[in-house]
Amino acid sequence: MACVQVIIPCYNYGRYLHQCALSALSQTGVDVKVLIIDDKSSDNTPEICDKLSSEDARVSIIRHEVNRGHIATYNEGISLTTSDYLVLLSADDLLVPGALARAAGLMDHNPSVGLVYGNPISLYGSILPRPRQDDTGWTIWSGRDWVERMCLTGKNFIVNPEVMMRTSVQHRLKGYKSSLPHSADMELWLRAAAISDVGHLNGADQAYYRIHDASMQRTVHAGYLYDLKARRDAFRSALEDPVCELSNFETLLENANRALALTALRHVFSIVDAGRAESEPLGELFDFALDLYPEIRATRLWDRVQSALRAKPGPIPLSLSKLRTVMRKLDDRKQWRHWYRTGVY
Repeated sequence: MACVQVIIPCYNYGRYLHQCALSALSQTGVDVKVLIIDDKSSDNTPEICDKLSSEDARVSIIRHEVNRGHIATYNEGISLTTSDYLVLLSADDLLVPGALARAAGLMDHNPSVGLVYGNPISLYGSILPRPRQDDTGWTIWSGRDWVERMCLTGKNFIVNPEVMMRTSVQHRLKGYKSSLPHSADMELWLRAAAISDVGHLNGADQAYYRIHDASMQRTVHAGYLYDLKARRDAFRSALEDPVCELSNFETLLENANRALALTALRHVFSIVDAGRAESEPLGELFDFALDLYPEIRATRLWDRVQSALRAKPGPIPLSLSKLRTVMRKLDDRKQWRHWYRTGVY
């Protein structure tokens, strides 16, 4: 039976911690161990930790005397892991029943796979949506093909709690980079895929990703341009890392830069089209796109944006506005369905 270490970093998430830990401890089909690292919380996290460790011998606790931040906390847990596989589970997220056995089963049967992920469920509030349990097998990607696909789209295919990694791969990569506080996870997954294959679990859901106002994605790491810059930094860091030995890293980086630039320009068009040009940082978005991909001036999208900016100010006809909104939503939905079914865009 595979041994899986679940690392739960916690900073002032005591209100979620008990449910999070139980979602890991209740997993079947694997030997589960849980390590909770309290990064000097000021809420009731210490009391929750004591309760969990007293009730279940599989729970270990580390309590920091000084707050070290999330990246240092993640890496501490990774460095202490000796199990076959590991999962880094934020204290506000949850695992779906059967998630660890499904992921471990894939890696047991595919020694070349260093990273496995599945489908996350967005969790709003306290009521857990019913997860899909129809396991329809898995897809194995050549890691370098997966990296190439990420570069071509400029997107991050993974949310976070739905990932399991082979511990030996994590140790070889030496964990997360502190220079990338917002996109260290994306960068790590790119490096993992550069040195190992990637597995995607089809059908069944793997984890709940909690959406709430106190999350880092909505506080210190908020904003569309911030996210684009973080993705840019993740691609640069991973593709140029010597451990990845990517001989075509320049081409991959060019593809990623082009994809991110076009994404920024599409966002500009949506802002102008919605009549919000006066309240959004269009200049910064243009600078970002041109810096990454100067040739963007020769694209049809650039011409569309310039035409929209030159258009006479005034309200867009309601019928046209509705049509554009519907078309954007349909396109987004199509992309989302493809990602949810295959794990890639």
